[in-house]
Amino acid sequence: MQNELSIKSGSHFLFRNKVEGQIEVAEGKFLLTFEKQFELKAGHVVALTSGADIAPRIYSLCCGENEQYMQILYDLKPEGQLTPLLSTLKTGSYIYVSKPYGSFMPEKEMPMWWIATGTGIAPFRSMLQTGYKPQILLHGARVKDNFYFEREFKTALKAAYIQCYSGNEGVGDFFGRVSKYLEQKEQLPHDNKYYLCGRALMVVEVRDLLISKGIPYENIISEIFF
Repeated sequence: MQNELSIKSGSHFLFRNKVEGQIEVAEGKFLLTFEKQFELKAGHVVALTSGADIAPRIYSLCCGENEQYMQILYDLKPEGQLTPLLSTLKTGSYIYVSKPYGSFMPEKEMPMWWIATGTGIAPFRSMLQTGYKPQILLHGARVKDNFYFEREFKTALKAAYIQCYSGNEGVGDFFGRVSKYLEQKEQLPHDNKYYLCGRALMVVEVRDLLISKGIPYENIISEIFF
């Protein structure tokens, strides 16, 4: 592991940062905790890597603005360059992290719907821990264990937290993808902000569906996970 205090990769300056811990929250899905060197806003992202020899990836922060440490939620890609190394990190290891930045941030006093699939739930946990609450959180998954942080969301949001389950185990509040849930809604509030986070296919499909139901394009804010 390199010992530089900072490195430059492309347009990013990244700073040496100590790992505080890591847990596997589901098979192949990890919550990495590291030092909080800079202030953050709910919805921010960071560029992160294990060293200058590996290009950084962009991750949504998965922690509130006032938490002691920073966290990201990531999916182990066995064929990838970075995540197999991240998954081996122990407390006291070092990574390189940029200053937090981004535009996927909630607006105070604005009614919101949050729509997430997979690890796209991360920025909404950051928003929740900071004190924001949506009118509805739609959380889509194919496997029951992939409803990450469901206890936190159920406790805080109660019936406003809706699990959309597209697997075959018969769990969740709604059987089908988040797009199917939205298709079956006769009306959606047009003055709300709709925050979408997940893979590109979901984001594009849901965005087009919302527009077809009369939601103004400028009321749809998206963050794509790769």
